[in-house]
Amino acid sequence: MKAATIRDVAERADVSVASVSRVLTGAGPVTETTRAKVMQAVEALQYVPHSGARSLSTSRTHTIGVILPDLYGEFFSELIRGMDVAARALGYHLIVSSSHDDAEEASAAIRSMRGRVDGLIVLSPHVDAVNLASGLVGRLPILVMNGGMDEGTPSIVVDNHGGAVQAVEHLIATGRRRIAHIAGPTGNLEAESRMAGYMEAMAAAGLPTMVIEGAFSQASGQDAGVRLAALPEPPDAVFAGNDNMAVGAMLALQDAGLVVPDQVAIVGFDDIPLAALVRPGLTTLRIKIAETGRNALERVVRLIRADGDADTACEVVRPELVVRPSSTAERPGGAADLIRTDVQKPSLEGEKL
Repeated sequence: MKAATIRDVAERADVSVASVSRVLTGAGPVTETTRAKVMQAVEALQYVPHSGARSLSTSRTHTIGVILPDLYGEFFSELIRGMDVAARALGYHLIVSSSHDDAEEASAAIRSMRGRVDGLIVLSPHVDAVNLASGLVGRLPILVMNGGMDEGTPSIVVDNHGGAVQAVEHLIATGRRRIAHIAGPTGNLEAESRMAGYMEAMAAAGLPTMVIEGAFSQASGQDAGVRLAALPEPPDAVFAGNDNMAVGAMLALQDAGLVVPDQVAIVGFDDIPLAALVRPGLTTLRIKIAETGRNALERVVRLIRADGDADTACEVVRPELVVRPSSTAERPGGAADLIRTDVQKPSLEGEKL
């Protein structure tokens, strides 16, 4: 059977082709009666708009570009999962590329998308890469995630500093005093903000700091855990800059014979799906990764439909402390922890930053 055309829909609904186009694209006013007649005809004929023809007539591709620093790990899988759910609901497709944490590769990825996408989401924790993206896209609507941008640029950022303070205060409340921090890589905005929160909370409590640099990978967390376990006096708590490093550190400390959380408590950041599945379950800062991805996609679509003139605010995501068994054994002199324990298992669909 021959596929229905837009003219077939117009004829069945007894309206003009232009009216059908306005109903289907949302570009222009139509009466509710016309809208109802068109949608009834679309359903009856099982009409599917031709995406190529629609792009030619509207100068839109109905595609969103996403530039990530990496494609590996649960963090990015969850982020893309949230974006994909929103894209499908709004009639858009995704083109995803990685900058491999390199400004030149970010530039090449962005250039490759010009003319192929209606809007762009750039996630980069490096100022240079984000500012480069802003200069390359021209009038293309862009949303920046977790990067440093000028005011007035649409963006979504995580309160990394505040989340780190929560993590340290939680550990102190359970009696921990020798709290080490496994930081992310130097030059990474998120890593530096989380380390700054750790330093501030430790200084406020009058406690000495201990920082080991990692790379936001499980392997770097495991290496840090080996080094910490070998100290003459190992820490009684570890706050890792993300869940990947926290899991790696926990494995290394356990291999060294230290009991988690009795001898050493561990807290991560992000709440990737694995955090609820390791044993003991990992205490972490939840940022609702998939939900944040969905929100980012919806904001870009709003920018596209408003021709880039709306929604220029910087939205701040406030992390939520989720307490699991990796940190709940109270030490002598520690105050009772009144924060609720959450052992809910998130979806395995869909880590490092």
